[in-house]
Amino acid sequence: MFAIGGYLLFNQVQVTSGSYWRWSIGGQGTSFGITLIPMLIGIGIMFVNGGSLVGRLLTGVGALLIVVGIIANLDIHFRQTSLFNTLVMLTCLVGGIGLVIRSVAPVERKHRDDGPR
Repeated sequence: MFAIGGYLLFNQVQVTSGSYWRWSIGGQGTSFGITLIPMLIGIGIMFVNGGSLVGRLLTGVGALLIVVGIIANLDIHFRQTSLFNTLVMLTCLVGGIGLVIRSVAPVERKHRDDGPR
């Protein structure tokens, strides 16, 4: 139920890319190039000294900045659908989450005391 509800919900979402890189620093315009600087410096340091922690850190931070920038510039829209379809999607999703939690949660069993044996 959870998988079907999630699939139906995500199937109604339309993702498009933004028109440009919108991290403008100090004014309007695009600034994608500035996010490349830490990664390029880190790569340069790693060519000089391959075991450099600073080089690895700068390269990792630069790559992370690029990935975060790409994700931050996505436009996400929910496509038009009927109320019934939306309710079916959300009911399957939430009902499936409830069933998953119920199946994972510990079960308390009450012991019947029928008397001495």
